[in-house]
Formats: sequence, C-alpha cells, structure tokens
Amino acid sequence: MISAISNLAPAQLAAQAAPAPQTSSQATPQPSADTVQISNSAKALLQETLETTVQTAQEARGGDIQAMHLLAKESAAKAAK
Repeated sequence: MISAISNLAPAQLAAQAAPAPQTSSQATPQPSADTVQISNSAKALLQETLETTVQTAQEARGGDIQAMHLLAKESAAKAAK
C-alpha cells in the first residue's frame, strides 16, 4: 500500500508538483533518430576492420607500425591453429 508524505507543508507539495518553466527562448536542436555521430577513433577502427589483408601488408611495408602489429598478430593466430 502506498502512503502519502505527511511531513511536508502544503507549499512544498505544490512546489514539487509544478514543473519548472522553460526560460530559454531558443529550442535546442534534438538529433534526429536516424543520424549517428561517430568519433574519429571509432572511424579509424572501422576503417582498419574493413581493410583487406593486402592493404594491411602494403601499409606495413610502408612503415605503418599498427599494420605491422596486426600482421604479426594474424600470423601468430595462424601458427596457433
């Protein structure tokens, strides 16, 4: 059973029940439900995920440290199988 709060003064109850008025004259734009914001690091991760093995090998030969690590990780995984 739900009981009412009896230790609050009537003015406090009215203040709690009334919603605060909006003082801003401009409405803040709400993002659309079908738009997505992707951070730069997430974009880079997505690009690396979609990259082919050939592209990774080319980047590794060009001196890309991250590509070198990825190739080493892939060859270690193949050797473990």
